[in-house]
Formats: sequence, C-alpha cells, structure tokens
Amino acid sequence: MNIQIEPSWKEHLAPEFEKPYFRQLTEEVRREYSTNTCYPPGSLIFNAFNLTPFDQVKVVIIGQDPYHEPGQAHGLSFSVQDGVLFPPSLQNIFKEIEQDLGTPVPPTGNLTRWAEQGVLLLNATLTVRAHRANSHSSLGWQQFTDAAIRALASQRQHLVYMLWGGYARSKGYMIPKDSNLVLESVHPSPLSANRGGWFGQHQFSRCNDYLKQNGIEPIQW
Repeated sequence: MNIQIEPSWKEHLAPEFEKPYFRQLTEEVRREYSTNTCYPPGSLIFNAFNLTPFDQVKVVIIGQDPYHEPGQAHGLSFSVQDGVLFPPSLQNIFKEIEQDLGTPVPPTGNLTRWAEQGVLLLNATLTVRAHRANSHSSLGWQQFTDAAIRALASQRQHLVYMLWGGYARSKGYMIPKDSNLVLESVHPSPLSANRGGWFGQHQFSRCNDYLKQNGIEPIQW
C-alpha cells in the first residue's frame, strides 16, 4: 500500500501511528491486499482524510465499512465511483435531499464534491475483502477512526455529526452535544428507512441552517 495521509490529519493522528495496534493493523491489511481482492484500492484507503483536511471539516457522516463489490468503493462512506449504479442507501439519501432541499438527484453517486466542501465521509472500518461485508471489522480500524472522531470532538466546535443507524449512533458518546449539532436517525438502507424515521427528517436543511447560524458556508448537497 502506497498511502499518503493529508498533513493536518497526520499531525493530529500522529500518536496512533506509533501504537502497537496500528503496526499490527498495517501488517494485516498489507497481507490481506497481497493475498485477496480488497477494496478500496490501496491508494484510496485514506481518501476521506485526504479530501477533507482536519481544519476544513464541517460535517461528519459515519458509515460502517466500504462497499465490497468491484468498482464501488473509493474511500468515502456511502459514495461510489462514477458510472456505478447507486446502492439502495445512497438512493434514499438522494431522495431525502430532493424532498428536503429540492435538489435533483445527481447523475453520479460520487460524493467527492461533498468531501471537498468539508463533509468527512468516514467509514469506521476503512477496508474490506471482496464480497464479504465487515470482513475487516476486527483488524483494528475502529480504534484508529475513533481516534479521528475524538480529535475532532476535542479540538473543533460547531460541526454537524450525522449518525445514521445504530452503529453510527453508538459513536455519539464521544461528541460534545453542547458545542456541535448531532443529527441521529435510522439508517438510510431500505430495510430501516421504509419502516420510518429516515424520510422527512430534514437533516440536510437542518445541517445547513446550523452552519449558517455559526457563520460557516453551507454545503451544496
């Protein structure tokens, strides 16, 4: 893996790189990539960090692990590469944005444009073996990504955290709710969303209203 980590994140996460768990994690991920098909491509494992520097983060959207089918994952939670059919969860995200803000469903599911505006699209686990969801969830990634969330929670204010589903909501204890906006809902997957609690929550307009109230440029969803 030829991984380059954005300098501001490298500075804030520097202690993690020296810990035994991270060295073991690196070895196991290298082994997985050398013996199995894994996603995303090695150069994109830290894509979320590279596209959204620490001091430019406005919104945090937490996913669980990367898509595990060919051509989908590129290091951003819920995002797929250009030309790939929208996964069901992403379809529901775009439907809710259209209902909330009137923004038409875009032609691509590539959310790089969000990341470049300050939306940290962070998967708790950054890699996965092909065709096997959550196959890398026990490697140690969550300790690393939790450290990233804690760094933001302790050093940044007036961020919007979008916690979708039970797994993402379980990260909420790390976030000071008096100095940030935490928006919780069910997961946008059809199984959860169709039961209620996803559509009609107006999370995206609420997010932008909060940012504007704090003098921060809103997101063009």
